[in-house]
Amino acid sequence: MNGTPLIIDRLSVRRNRNRAAADFADFDFLIENVADDLMERLADSTRRFPRALDLGGHTGALAKRLAQRADIETLLSADSAEAMVARAKGLRLVADEEYLPIADGALDLIMSCLTLHWVNDLPGTLIQARRALKADGLFLAAMFGGSTLKELREAFLLAEDEIEGGAGPRVSPFADVRDAGDLLSRAGFKLPVTVTEVLTVSYESPFKLIKDLKGMGEANAHIHRRKSFTRRTTLLRALAIYQERYGDADGRVPATFEIVTLTGWAPVSVGFGR
Repeated sequence: MNGTPLIIDRLSVRRNRNRAAADFADFDFLIENVADDLMERLADSTRRFPRALDLGGHTGALAKRLAQRADIETLLSADSAEAMVARAKGLRLVADEEYLPIADGALDLIMSCLTLHWVNDLPGTLIQARRALKADGLFLAAMFGGSTLKELREAFLLAEDEIEGGAGPRVSPFADVRDAGDLLSRAGFKLPVTVTEVLTVSYESPFKLIKDLKGMGEANAHIHRRKSFTRRTTLLRALAIYQERYGDADGRVPATFEIVTLTGWAPVSVGFGR
C-alpha cells in the first residue's frame, strides 16, 4: 500500500461492523438483494468452483447461497470484523480485505458482496485476489458506486455550510464504474466486465435512512471526518433539507444506492510472479 492515499479509517470500519453484527439481520436487505444478483451472475458460468472464498462476507448471506452449490467443495468466509464473521457458518477467517492471507493459486472462485468500497488500496486488493486464484479462476464482486447516497451527501453539505461555515466529509467516497473496470485490467484480470445498477430505496424519513446505515455497519469512516458528534442543529437542518428537496407527497424520501458489479478471470497462462 506504499503511496496509496489513506481515505478510509479501517479501524472505524471494523468497529462499525462489529457494533452492527448483533442486529445485522434487521438491516441486511441490501446485502440479501445484491447476494441474489451475484448468484444469478455466477449461474451463467459453466465452470466448476471447488474452492471458493466469500471476501468481506458480513454474517454469511453470500456464503449461505454458495454452500448450496454442489460443485463447491471448500468454502471459506472471511471478514475484517470478528463479530460479523462469527455469525457465518462453516469455515471462517478474520482477515483484513487489504491483506489476504491466501496462497497464490489456491482458489477457484472469489466473491465479495458490498465490502470493497471500504478498502483504501482497491488496486492492491484486486491484485491479491488475482494471485490467489487458479488459472481461469473467477473474481465476482459488488460494491457501492459513486452516486450512492448522493441525497444525503448534498443535505449535509448544505447544512454544514449554512450553519458551521464549512463542510466536512460526512459520506465516504465511492468508486466510479469506469475506474473499477480499469483497475480489473491493471490487476491482470482477463475479460474484465463492470456493470452498474442504481437502486432507489424509499424511506419514511431521512432519520430512518441514517439509522439503517448504522445498522448495516455503513456509518461514515472517512479518515478526515469530524471526530466530534454532529451538532444537533446541523443534523436537524440536514434532515430538513433532505426532506424539503426530496420528500414526496406522502413525506417519504428516496435514497440512492449505486451497485457496481465487477467480473474478471485469472489468466490461463502461468504468471503470478511478484
